[in-house]
Amino acid sequence: MYRYKILIIDDDRLLQNSLNKILSGNYDVVIAGSGEAALQILKNQDVDLILLDIRLPGIDGIETLRQIKITGGNDCGIIMMTAYEDVKTVITSMKAGASDYLVKPLDIEELEIIIEKTLDNIRLKREIEELRKQYIREFDIDNIIAESQGIRDALKLANSVAQSDDTTILIEGETGTGKEVIAKTIHCHSRRFGKPFISINCGAISKELIESELFGYEKGTFTGGLQEGKKGKIELAESGTLFLDEISELLPYSQVNLLRFLEEKEFYRVGGTEKKKVDIRVIAATNKSLEEAVRKGTFRSDLYYRLNVAKIFLPPLRERKEDIISLILFFMNKFNEKFGKNFHGISREAQKELLQNPWVGNVRELRNFVERVILVENDSEIRPNHLSFMRNHLGNNSLTNGDQEWEIPPAGIDLDELVRKLILQALERSHGNKAQAAKLLGMSRPTMVYRIEKYGIKSN
Repeated sequence: MYRYKILIIDDDRLLQNSLNKILSGNYDVVIAGSGEAALQILKNQDVDLILLDIRLPGIDGIETLRQIKITGGNDCGIIMMTAYEDVKTVITSMKAGASDYLVKPLDIEELEIIIEKTLDNIRLKREIEELRKQYIREFDIDNIIAESQGIRDALKLANSVAQSDDTTILIEGETGTGKEVIAKTIHCHSRRFGKPFISINCGAISKELIESELFGYEKGTFTGGLQEGKKGKIELAESGTLFLDEISELLPYSQVNLLRFLEEKEFYRVGGTEKKKVDIRVIAATNKSLEEAVRKGTFRSDLYYRLNVAKIFLPPLRERKEDIISLILFFMNKFNEKFGKNFHGISREAQKELLQNPWVGNVRELRNFVERVILVENDSEIRPNHLSFMRNHLGNNSLTNGDQEWEIPPAGIDLDELVRKLILQALERSHGNKAQAAKLLGMSRPTMVYRIEKYGIKSN
């Protein structure tokens, strides 16, 4: 059975001996007579709980507390001890990260209760962290490679908005860029972790069923429906997160009902008369520009502004070249383990070709590529001859547009320079209108803006 380790930091020898005698029956006890001595002990030993006197020789208890937190002591509980019921000092210590406090002379019964309560909180915190790690592995959200600035910015914003329990979030990016992975990351790092993460693809459900899928239905509403009725995704996500993928495909009538729900956090089941209230966070995602959909009249502007409280844009993989090799190596290790292979690198020639590949399907396409190579080939590294199926899939690297065809020259091309020139041409043809330029190049406006910033293109 695991025995918790308690560090006593106090210069009173009599108190040290008394606490050691009281606690050593149930816990492993370590003693330090000063803050400096305690910090040395913590460099070599892990402890679960610290009893820390506020008045110490040398650095005092408050400064010792701060030093412990700076050097990675966030996992242990810290109970402050003071001979004076100094409210100001106690408040300072609690703000600095102390779990609780005791007033000297110590009441043994109170001491035992506070220690037990603090250790229970530590146990719960560690269990939650272990569950979080399992969740990360289970839901495949440990494959976020962030070498590129675009993804670093997206992750930074995701971690920030995760701290709010109910902020509505809109994630924009091409298909396969990892929008659901980011949504799960936000859920995992929020206080809603441990509660349901419910996903629904708004574009994959028929218009007849979308309302019942979202809001559920009462018994007897549909012929062939469940006799007892059915909970919708909104109800199933109670206390957790609802992820609405491809939100741009939501029909106008459903947009109205979703907006009403987002405003009131209340809804009616289909066929129902009783209002239901739930506490959830909504994260929406789209591979299209909602701004453009609003301009076209296919998406309600009021719903767009309600969803767009915090927007996260995920750049396409071809704009994240710094991430490509790292992602391939990550997936290589993953599929080595799955298929019992021993790939450990990528030849220089293969790297050059992989970096030039447009990766239209983004991270999803790259993952599938690595899986196929590791499954089919028997080698120690990925080589150019392993990429033949990818070249065939791309039509021998030719790009066609109507009757016009472009061939990649034998010497290769600088893809970044080509994209930059195409953007400049599109902006010139559209007289600087970013939305029109984006349309000419078949991309969303956010993607266009991201690329303009990336390549340092000056535009009006």
